[in-house]
Amino acid sequence: MRTSSTVLAAVFLAATTLLPGAATAAHAAGPPPLATCASGQLCFWAKPDFKGAKQIHELADLTTNDCVSLPPGTSAQALVNRTGRPVTTYQSAECGETGEFQTYPGDGVWLPQSPYQVRAFKVWER
Repeated sequence: MRTSSTVLAAVFLAATTLLPGAATAAHAAGPPPLATCASGQLCFWAKPDFKGAKQIHELADLTTNDCVSLPPGTSAQALVNRTGRPVTTYQSAECGETGEFQTYPGDGVWLPQSPYQVRAFKVWER
């Protein structure tokens, strides 16, 4: 007689054989492979799930506490913060707090879908 863990293992093995990518999805840890963003960078993608045009901002090139608008006519819907500093994203291109805004810690945040169109950001001191 098989134990229930043996049966579950057999079902999982069968599912991963029949459904390519099922094992990867079941054991996924950390960021998706397409969401690459190096240490010290703040990365934005135009579309959810780290798709579309990608913008990279280097911490070394940014001034803390200053509002940085994304290029005119662009916005972001996904982001990765690997700056080591908190970053606030804004719906407003002028970092206005009358629209939506959210602060993300800098210790490695992968956000596949922002609740609003990001049009600007601020990097804060720790």
